[in-house]
Amino acid sequence: MKTHVMVDKHDSAFTLVEILIVVVILGILAIIVIPQFSNASQASKENSTKMDLHRIRTQLEIYKQQHTSTHPTLVNFENSMTQASDLLGNTAPNGTPGYRFGPYLRFIPRNKYTNDNTISDGAVGTSGWYYNETTGEFRANHEATARTDW
Repeated sequence: MKTHVMVDKHDSAFTLVEILIVVVILGILAIIVIPQFSNASQASKENSTKMDLHRIRTQLEIYKQQHTSTHPTLVNFENSMTQASDLLGNTAPNGTPGYRFGPYLRFIPRNKYTNDNTISDGAVGTSGWYYNETTGEFRANHEATARTDW
């Protein structure tokens, strides 16, 4: 014997008011959460730049210790940091006999704020990295990174 259960059609669907309440709640949550994601992106960019700066500065100090207290020249910076070198700072492809120092970096990283990996002495219009061969100062070229605490 079959039994039929009567279902009230009014109980099986959401009302327009219920749907609107859910949409409003989701909108409020989105307003709260979206700014936190943009802050996370900025914090990630800042932390990545700090890590790059720390790594490069550390390797510059090692270079200086191994090369009679001299820093690499600006003109030869990339080769000095990414290739093998001798005591006088002359560079050669990795594995060349007599060139026992380095490489210090696999490549020059891109500045996360400008997406540029060029190295300059701070000339107008440059946007990668700033390097002073006399003092060994190395920092990011960008107003957002012109900070003294990193």
